[in-house]
Amino acid sequence: MNHSLDSHRLTLTAPLSGLLLPIERVPDPVFAQKMVGDGISIDPLDQCLRAPCNGRIMQLHPAGHAVTIATPQGIEVLMHIGLDTVSLKGAGFTPRVKVGDTVKVGEALIEFDADFIATHAKSLLTQIVITNSEQVAVFTPRSGSVIAERDVILELTLVDGATESGAEKSTKTATSEAILIPNPTGLHARPAAVLANLAKKFKAEIRLQKGDDQANAKSVVAIMGLEVGCGDKVVLIAKGEDADSAISTLTPLLWEGLGDEGYAPAPAPASFVVSAGAAPAPKPRSDDPNLLIGVAASPGLAVGAVFQVRHTEIQVTEAAEGDPQQERARLDEAIGQARSQLEALQARLHGERAADKAAIFAAHQELLDDPDLLDIAYSALAKGKSAAFAWQRAFSTHADRLASLRNELLAARANDLRDVGRRVLTLLTGAEPERQEPPVNAILVAEELTPSDTASLDRNRVRGFCTTLGGATSHVAILARSLDIPAVAGIEPRTLELPNGTPVILDGGKGILRLNPTPEEVARIRQTQEQWADRRQIDLAAAHQPAITLDGQRVEVVGNIGGLADAEQIPALGGEGVGLLRSEFLFMERSTAPSEDEQFEAYKAIAEALGPERPLIIRTLDVGGDKPLSYLPIPKEDNPFLGERGLRVGLDRPEMLRTQLRAILRAAAFGKVLIMFPMVALLSELRDAKAMLEEEQQQLNVAPIPVGIMVEIPVAAVMAAQFAREADFFSIGTNDLTQYTLAMDRGHPKLAPKVDGLNPGVLRLIAWTVQAAHAEGKWVGVCGGIASDPQAVPLLIGMGVDELSASLPTIPGIKAQIRNLRLSECQALAQRALTLETGAEVRALCPDPLTESAESRS
Repeated sequence: MNHSLDSHRLTLTAPLSGLLLPIERVPDPVFAQKMVGDGISIDPLDQCLRAPCNGRIMQLHPAGHAVTIATPQGIEVLMHIGLDTVSLKGAGFTPRVKVGDTVKVGEALIEFDADFIATHAKSLLTQIVITNSEQVAVFTPRSGSVIAERDVILELTLVDGATESGAEKSTKTATSEAILIPNPTGLHARPAAVLANLAKKFKAEIRLQKGDDQANAKSVVAIMGLEVGCGDKVVLIAKGEDADSAISTLTPLLWEGLGDEGYAPAPAPASFVVSAGAAPAPKPRSDDPNLLIGVAASPGLAVGAVFQVRHTEIQVTEAAEGDPQQERARLDEAIGQARSQLEALQARLHGERAADKAAIFAAHQELLDDPDLLDIAYSALAKGKSAAFAWQRAFSTHADRLASLRNELLAARANDLRDVGRRVLTLLTGAEPERQEPPVNAILVAEELTPSDTASLDRNRVRGFCTTLGGATSHVAILARSLDIPAVAGIEPRTLELPNGTPVILDGGKGILRLNPTPEEVARIRQTQEQWADRRQIDLAAAHQPAITLDGQRVEVVGNIGGLADAEQIPALGGEGVGLLRSEFLFMERSTAPSEDEQFEAYKAIAEALGPERPLIIRTLDVGGDKPLSYLPIPKEDNPFLGERGLRVGLDRPEMLRTQLRAILRAAAFGKVLIMFPMVALLSELRDAKAMLEEEQQQLNVAPIPVGIMVEIPVAAVMAAQFAREADFFSIGTNDLTQYTLAMDRGHPKLAPKVDGLNPGVLRLIAWTVQAAHAEGKWVGVCGGIASDPQAVPLLIGMGVDELSASLPTIPGIKAQIRNLRLSECQALAQRALTLETGAEVRALCPDPLTESAESRS
């Protein structure tokens, strides 16, 4: 049966006898997801592939397993015998045509040994695919068994314009004149990334030719593999409907250096410079080459030498746990996350007018989209490999190829590819690789540290750390303050380029890193450190004295704790109680929820450790969002921070909340216990929780206990007057309050440095909350990060905060600081702070008292 010659319809006959199978059922995501195009599959019964239509052979794969026919209408019909048969390298295949041959329906194209292929390849399924499916309006596949040369397998209705003239247009080829590459170091990573980025904007197939060699112009690695040097002659070849436009756009840019150093900017992210019209707003940056500026994350001074935190090899599992589609989804998600991280770093560098360095990371972004790199990974996925293994093999293969090039500059770019590869691999595996042991007196420098990294730091070796990501309210910053480790976050990315061993001074209070200090500067800092150590000993000796200002205002200073070990430290540090017990410590890292008795014993032990006079405020379970539990399934949410969190989880699972309430009520007989509900947004939520508490209290026949709420959602602060009529006290969680007020995730790589609890907008919400609570005769505490921040303490006291719940190491110092303040001066300072515009202005208004005191003495 001949195929139709209707210019708007095309009928394909069976190229093989066998059983038809929908393309979606092919066990290879490349075909099943129609990445190559739409079509149909045949499970063959014979061993000779025949032409399903009239046309011209436009492509015959060197391995002999695939052939493409271009029809007179311009439709490209790919026939691919078997799955993963390219690995047979031609064994079992005998092509009967060559490129350029004209064929008619039924003519033999490729003979093959079905028995050999069936035993050496993944499958014999043969795919018939329309590679330019955009030219087809309707696909009408047949089903069942078919006989070669006789039965129809696929009817195509072509889009308007997909006629013979349209075919000429769709297969149009354009070629540039010979171009001499002006770049002094040739087409290395950055200009290659610019070319690839620009080429991807065109539908046409674009090749870069040097001599007899060609490369895919949309692939960074392929371009670099040509090893195009300065003065080399190249030609661009484009094929497709927008071929002319592609050549006319790309040719002058190649002549002009593709935005490389010393040349005009190119309209692509990896361009060396940014045009004036695309330049970001200027940001403050030190003019001193030996001074790097970041964000104060944890106060303190440290003198030492730079130690760059680098990752070692990540171990991966070869076999996939899920099907290829699931593994591909995992890989695509990890690549997307890596792209976001690189965009954040690039934006930071552009903001600091470091476009040269930003261009490097833009080139990294292009590598993530490299089609040749992804082809290797996707091919491995189709063979049942895990996403992590497929990606590791893909980037390692390309990196090794680059490393072997004669051009030293291009070979060095293998490190860029490995860096990008490790970034994605870390996201895929979810496990941080082991790190090298730092030397004594190390100042760690890293793009980012995890909370576990921070908690496991060897304080005998590490004096402080700085990261290019994160901010003052990040979990790592909070942990650093609790461990009394000086830290700077959001520091200039050029810090990552500092050689190991560079002498530095880290000032966590000011958020700066001083490079190559003079001996005099080091001596001065050593003296300051000694003065701080003396000051801490004095503060610790006086820690049991109450925190009363010079004009008689008493402020209660308590601690934030996460278990019994912390509680046992409270009395010796002068802590007047616990302002926040994070009850999550009982629920984490286990497969089932703790029982009522287990919780009771834990709360009872902590209450007894504090004694009968020190208050113990227990926050009910606060999970969801960034704190999930494996045994507490919460449906996937687009934005978990705005979904089930805190008290909402307990109200939705009342059996869990009631169990905890009973344990707390029972423990109240052994101390001064208060209860606090987290993430309260609605009065109805508080009322429901109080009703449950009252029911459990009556059933246990025990005395009622005070009930408070965490003020960490802006609406709770705005409606503080209403909540104050229902709650016995407020505790302001400034970390979440800050990120919700600013609509900035404190863990976001780009935004975290801007998340500052001393932002005047956040301070206004705190002042509003205190005013409303006092009007109802209720007291207010602060248990967020700024309660431990010496710069924030005068402001909080000035706004009327009654209690500060701080990280344990800071308690003696905070109490000593309060004893040297005057309430009247704090009130005036707070009023001034509320009129300012930024957190940085507020911090400038309130210098770190420790640094100020030390400098005045020196």
